[in-house]
Amino acid sequence: MFGDVDLDITAVTVDGVPLPYAQVSKTERTVALHQSGKERWHAATLLLEAKLPTKEISEGPWKDVQCLAVLTESATNTRTVTSLGSGTGGSYRGSVELARSAHLVRATLSLAVVGTYDEVPGRLIGSTDRHWYVDLKADTPARQREIDIVEIDFRNGPEAWLRQFKDAPWLVDTSGEIPKVLLNTSAVEGFTDILNSAGGSAIERALRETMSSQIAQDAWTAMFHTAIASLELDEDGTPQIPGGWKGSVLMAMLPDVFPDRTPTDALYEINQRRTEGYSWSELQTRLQYAAGKRSQVPKRLTTAIRSVHRAAENEER
Repeated sequence: MFGDVDLDITAVTVDGVPLPYAQVSKTERTVALHQSGKERWHAATLLLEAKLPTKEISEGPWKDVQCLAVLTESATNTRTVTSLGSGTGGSYRGSVELARSAHLVRATLSLAVVGTYDEVPGRLIGSTDRHWYVDLKADTPARQREIDIVEIDFRNGPEAWLRQFKDAPWLVDTSGEIPKVLLNTSAVEGFTDILNSAGGSAIERALRETMSSQIAQDAWTAMFHTAIASLELDEDGTPQIPGGWKGSVLMAMLPDVFPDRTPTDALYEINQRRTEGYSWSELQTRLQYAAGKRSQVPKRLTTAIRSVHRAAENEER
């Protein structure tokens, strides 16, 4: 579909009781369930309305068009699909239930428009550009999050594009609305177990700290590159800070990339180097330093080395 596909949450109830209006933000497209008025609840019901381009629906090369609300959460591997009923004027209405026992932190609500095309049923013909988020831990419905951590099997998992990276222990994906660190559960045996553990021996703690800082450094580097690739210029050719997480990343890192310049001057310098190609390698050195500082690589590496030395000394005694 060429036209806009939109999904709106019109109301939310928690165990049948309406959720306060302040907990649902249409601007942020986020629902905050933490302060729902009940500490222990069983299910939240989201009332939905989807709007499709009417002319395309009626005149397009498809039939049997359906709107499917898809509620997912990677932390619990939960996926709930609900069909919305058709209404008038290209609108579809229905509801989807979020079971408290099936979700942990933050669920994503998207819309898939499917239909029969070229005699093949169930073809995806449209979807929303921006998802909704249902946050079980948030007090206020804020969309922005720093980063998502997703554990997934690169080798045999559901994402075919990851199979070419089957030997990589992790990757950073900055293509979506929220950056993701993808942890490969099949690359190195015990990798995710070490990262998720809280205790362990001194050697295990040192390894966990070192791996975490390296992953964080890669994430900061990837996010910074994506952010500067998204720079837009005003009429005077001055680069503008992008919105969302990209702007937050730039504002956090620019003081370390160019400590002697204002954010505006630093952005201008980076854009000049990016477009004209000069001193780009020198910028990478600055970026590596800034990303390492944000990830606390020197501090964590120092702590890890001391832990290993202490463990070795204890074994000698």
